[in-house]
Amino acid sequence: MLRRTLLAGVAFVAGLAALPQAFAQDAPLRMGLVAKSLGNGFFDAALKGAQEAAEELGDVEVIYTGPTTTTAEGQIEVLNALIAQRVDAIAVSANDPDALVPTLRRAMQRGIKVMSFDSAVAPEGRMVHLAPSSDELIGRTCLELAKAAMDGGSGQFAILSATPTSTNQNTWIEEMKTALPEFEGLELVTVAYGDDLADKSYRETVALLKQYPDLKAIVAPTTVGIAAGSKAIEDQGMKGKVYMTGLGLPSEMQGAVESGVVKSFAIWNPIDLGYATAQIAVRAARGEEVGPGVTVSTGRMGEVTFGEDGQGAMAEPFTYDKSNVAEFAQIF
Repeated sequence: MLRRTLLAGVAFVAGLAALPQAFAQDAPLRMGLVAKSLGNGFFDAALKGAQEAAEELGDVEVIYTGPTTTTAEGQIEVLNALIAQRVDAIAVSANDPDALVPTLRRAMQRGIKVMSFDSAVAPEGRMVHLAPSSDELIGRTCLELAKAAMDGGSGQFAILSATPTSTNQNTWIEEMKTALPEFEGLELVTVAYGDDLADKSYRETVALLKQYPDLKAIVAPTTVGIAAGSKAIEDQGMKGKVYMTGLGLPSEMQGAVESGVVKSFAIWNPIDLGYATAQIAVRAARGEEVGPGVTVSTGRMGEVTFGEDGQGAMAEPFTYDKSNVAEFAQIF
């Protein structure tokens, strides 16, 4: 009888150890916000929104983390650290849709609520994915920006992406290719990869300028790529001949817009994306239903309805140019 009692006690203690941290008395709910890499202005802005939501929801701690480089291996390492800390929720922007799945499945088995945002994890590794906008609309917006950048609205353009395995980048590029026949006069010559690293994105832009002398525009659906590409165009003396566009942060792109290297670009508000992400992750950790086919409140952002594939979209991209970039640069 004593032995059975001791075994039951050990099992009970082990069960407590597996519970999320928020079940501990007086402990705040802890949410891990995992960036593709640290030092990226987009995710720094998303953190501001997540912290806003945490303050609004009350008794929530946001743990902001990510690898130093945009690799799946780096994200797996930081995810393992969050699991070891027994956080209550994890929201991750994936560097690879599949490589993170085994680690995130283990997190969910331990009671941690897992979602992806910005760049999706495969469905097996998360409850839901919050896309910043509709994939189709982002692809079309990028083509509209390319056409607007070209004198005469026609000519050759290239795409400067992040990593070859980046979920959101690949999805947007496929949407661009699907819609391309509707944009008469636009010719896509190649897709280059800067790995979301400023120095490599710079070098890839220089290579594009040399390899394609008739190039009129480069579209970078990545904030790192558009900033590095803009600098490369200016340094190569190609301002006014080739224009950079795509998805960027106003605070990083103001100079390029005012100098004329960029006519216009677009982005959703990463502060809003971080805010909506935290709203969903925290509500899930507190027991609200979050999953395919469910509509979830996102505070001041309204509601998001997740499809049967578990994906939901936040808002449409917004275009920035000389008329408004300075105003928004003060915000993010």
